Amino acid sequence: MKKIIIVSDTHIELSSEVSERLVDLTEGADLVLHAGDFVSLEVYEAFCDLGPLEAVCGNSDFPELKSLLPERRVIEVEDVKIGLVHRASYSADLTGADLLAREMEVDALVFGHIHRPLVERGSRLLICPGSPVAPRLSAPSVAEIEVEGRQIRGRILPVGKPTCNYFKYAESLAERLEKRKKDG
Repeated sequence: MKKIIIVSDTHIELSSEVSERLVDLTEGADLVLHAGDFVSLEVYEAFCDLGPLEAVCGNSDFPELKSLLPERRVIEVEDVKIGLVHRASYSADLTGADLLAREMEVDALVFGHIHRPLVERGSRLLICPGSPVAPRLSAPSVAEIEVEGRQIRGRILPVGKPTCNYFKYAESLAERLEKRKKDG
């Protein structure tokens, strides 16, 4: 059996910002998949140091990273083909992601971009790990898949507590207002 940790949408520029929780999760993994938006080459290299890594570029990655990484790839793990992309679809539902998985002729499609964790099992496994740093309407998360022969199972692993970005924004506004009052 192979254990794979899936990450996407880290959106950080410094390797020092890769969380210890994320590092811990990758330690027992046979492979790490990153579905794009590392942002910087430094963060990509930090993920390379964690162990075997397969990755694609995302829309927010710096140009040097976009020139280094493909937009899509297919990885074979045991008897399973896994497609890896950043943006799986332009539609609000999973129809486009399922069609892309068929086009790529894969058993599972790993994707990012939406910043929300998702595991959908139909004729193919569709899995988005969410974001460990900038989630949307969910807790910070990554995903884990286990492959054994032709069998593949996926699940979401929370890596932090849910937060509402509106409250962070409101807090920053209050701090700026307070600073203006002090500065006169």
